[in-house]
Amino acid sequence: MTLELEIVKIIAIILALLLAIIGHEIMHGWTAYRFGDNTAKNQGRLSINPIKHIDPIGSLLLPGFLFVVGSPFLFGWAKPVPVDMHTVIRNRGTKGAIGVSLAGISYNFALVAIFAFIYSMMGEPSNLLGIFISIFIMQSIIINAVLGFFNLWPIPPLDGSQALRYFALGKKWYGMVAWLDKVYPYGMFILIAIIATPIASYVFKPLLWLLAQILQ
Repeated sequence: MTLELEIVKIIAIILALLLAIIGHEIMHGWTAYRFGDNTAKNQGRLSINPIKHIDPIGSLLLPGFLFVVGSPFLFGWAKPVPVDMHTVIRNRGTKGAIGVSLAGISYNFALVAIFAFIYSMMGEPSNLLGIFISIFIMQSIIINAVLGFFNLWPIPPLDGSQALRYFALGKKWYGMVAWLDKVYPYGMFILIAIIATPIASYVFKPLLWLLAQILQ
């Protein structure tokens, strides 16, 4: 690959990643805002300015490391958008809290569907701009699918666990709520154990199959 193509690839991947992770966080804040919580808006976190959302480790260091080591896909996160769930629950109940928790995942899967449709209509790129667009769309599909799928896991602090917690709270399953709260401090260790062991190959198998069907 020439230097020019390598630069185009890097820029396309960075833009796809930023679109996925920053939009994911903004959607949490925007949904909470719709439900009466002004926290994110008052702190300027509904802005599309990436500088307000970039996390040095999750948005720069980790994706950069994964790219350098040749990971099959990139992953990362932006700074969490502040949300006052007490306000959300007061205005919309636990269903509103579930909606806020799943807003980022819904955004990611919506982008997968949109970009998959665009990808299906595309032909072979014939110039540098076409190559850039093709890489951007392909990486957007992969990154958003990975981010959405990963965040669905019911392991704290991921969005899936938050949605499950508020669902249990609404059903008055206080034992499950208490259990999730106890697991929370150990959630990152559990996630690392899954990702860093052969378990990951089994967990991600359905996602890899889906991506293969979309990108074939």
